[in-house]
Amino acid sequence: MTQQKNTRMAHAIRFLSADAVQQANSGHPGLPMGAADIATVLFTRFMKFDPKQPSWPDRDRFVLSAGHGSMLLYSSLYLLGYKDIDIQQIKNFRQLGSNTAGHPEYGHAAGIETTTGPLGQGIANAVGMAMAERKLSDEFGNDLVDHHTYCLAGDGCLMEGISQEAITLAGHLKLNKLIVFWDDNNISIDGPISISDSTDQIGRFESANWNTISVDGHDHDAIAGAIESAQASQKPTLIACKTKIGFGAPNKAGTAAAHGAPLGPDEIAGARAALEWDAEPFEVPEDVLDNWRIAGLRGTHTRKDWEQRLSDSDANLRGEFERRQRGDLPAKFDEKIQELKKEIAAEPPKKATRKASQAVLEVINGILSETLGGSADLTGSNNTNTSQTPPITPDDFSGRFVHWGIREHAMAAAMNGIALHGGLIPYSGGFLIFSDYCRPSIRLAALMGIRAIHVLTHDSIGLGEDGPTHQPVEHLAALRAIPNLKVFRPADVTETAECWQLALESADGPSAIALTRQDLEPVRTSYEGENLCGRGAYEAASSGSEEAEVSLFASGSEVEIAMAAKAALDAAGHATRVISVPCFELFEAQGDAYRASVIGNSAVNVGIEAAIRQGWDAIIGSDAVFVGMSGFGASAPYKELYAHFGITAEAVVEAVEAKLSTASE
Repeated sequence: MTQQKNTRMAHAIRFLSADAVQQANSGHPGLPMGAADIATVLFTRFMKFDPKQPSWPDRDRFVLSAGHGSMLLYSSLYLLGYKDIDIQQIKNFRQLGSNTAGHPEYGHAAGIETTTGPLGQGIANAVGMAMAERKLSDEFGNDLVDHHTYCLAGDGCLMEGISQEAITLAGHLKLNKLIVFWDDNNISIDGPISISDSTDQIGRFESANWNTISVDGHDHDAIAGAIESAQASQKPTLIACKTKIGFGAPNKAGTAAAHGAPLGPDEIAGARAALEWDAEPFEVPEDVLDNWRIAGLRGTHTRKDWEQRLSDSDANLRGEFERRQRGDLPAKFDEKIQELKKEIAAEPPKKATRKASQAVLEVINGILSETLGGSADLTGSNNTNTSQTPPITPDDFSGRFVHWGIREHAMAAAMNGIALHGGLIPYSGGFLIFSDYCRPSIRLAALMGIRAIHVLTHDSIGLGEDGPTHQPVEHLAALRAIPNLKVFRPADVTETAECWQLALESADGPSAIALTRQDLEPVRTSYEGENLCGRGAYEAASSGSEEAEVSLFASGSEVEIAMAAKAALDAAGHATRVISVPCFELFEAQGDAYRASVIGNSAVNVGIEAAIRQGWDAIIGSDAVFVGMSGFGASAPYKELYAHFGITAEAVVEAVEAKLSTASE
């Protein structure tokens, strides 16, 4: 194409974006106008995709890390012919029910590979996608998996701390099919970048083992040359594109005024005059639209050739590839879990649930070839490795375990990228206390409805001597507050197996599995075919033939405390039942009749958890007794801590008797 044609194609992005933001009276016109040339070159000359088959597994991925510039992506998808983004969607930018939300949202439209907006998340998602590509290429071969991951990031993305975690990991792993465009426009909402930052970004990336290239972000040939060079590199590449935010706007271009607000009718009219764009708002000249639509068809033959290679491949390999791309679990998965539960019931062990998890994973990883484990430098504590998971290294991706290093935030975000890519189920290990570092990424996984599993060990004061800096007290409540996140806290080995099964079967959302450091007595000592944890809460010990006077509700390590308290209360003449509550979210999803039967109508309800009370009242009632934490922990051996904070069977009995005594007065 001639330079004039390329420029007019870029202008189509600029004015669709400016007009959409203006009509919505909300949004960020500056980035789409400034980065339009980058997008035009990338999408029309290099990206491998097919709008007619947008989920083609071997397509290139594009991540708009600077999600506030969403109209750049929406305009490009419309111009390329993606059916989910038509001109009406462009006109309905930021309106209720439209596919064109303020920031790109995964699932709203084909071509949106991930949800971005919180800056820095996208670049870490892209690292995960590139890891998945490399891993699956190693496993299935280049004939089936051979594509690039492109990411456009802004100054804000690179300021966020998550970006440092992400780029150092990518450089270490030599993810050479990852290409990041830095929209170097030197402007943030508050003004020039110089008011808050003076980082040498080129030097920073080079020190992290990246290839770097600097170009004029408005020179199409220079951009194309940089992409060609990046594709030949043995390292991930940063292409620093010097751009002018709000390109074409006569008064606001190059200033913060173009960043986060509509340009205004007069400024848009001035831009039309300056760039010689005569089309009315939301109109694209026929020749320009034709050129874009032709570009959208570039990948059709490549996609069909890939489909033929898949069809010609070994039947077993093809079947496994297709199953994993669908996200289905192997047909014998449930059967193997049932066999495991029978083995556990035959000889119920006393074991910390973190060790129980490792034993369960040993079985799971033997069945599921798609699991990709890891740990944030806590492998020996999280117990997330098994005999099937040798580590991935920069030069060998045949392993199934990622040493994430001390990078919890990027770990969680990259796991999202791995899950979004398809073909793999990521799980990771960390301490529950450090879920704070993972929380933004876990929240986005829940928002997107994707399967990422977080193993969070050392889940209470039960971790002992490391003290209150490492002892989570509010974290279970904080995680339970995230919609569409399942938080599991199993009480023994059997519950751990059931919780893992539920997490793996939950393809529409992430899971967190909170596990103990200390050994626990078995609660379930006989085989039960039903996954009782799937009900969220169930009666672990009944009151016998008598109607229960006392109901004890507990999760995880405190179920054994409840069982000991039950024995004492039964002996004292108070018929008592114990309800294990491994998952609040699943219990809330049960029908009213089941919930009522589990909650019961005892004179006294008690909640027991070595954490704060928040969230428990929905189960036990606001007038119930709660035995748990009301503040931070302390440094001491764990048994002393449980006694010090009054989380013991004796304390439960005392509280129940006091409650009964008060009720009888």
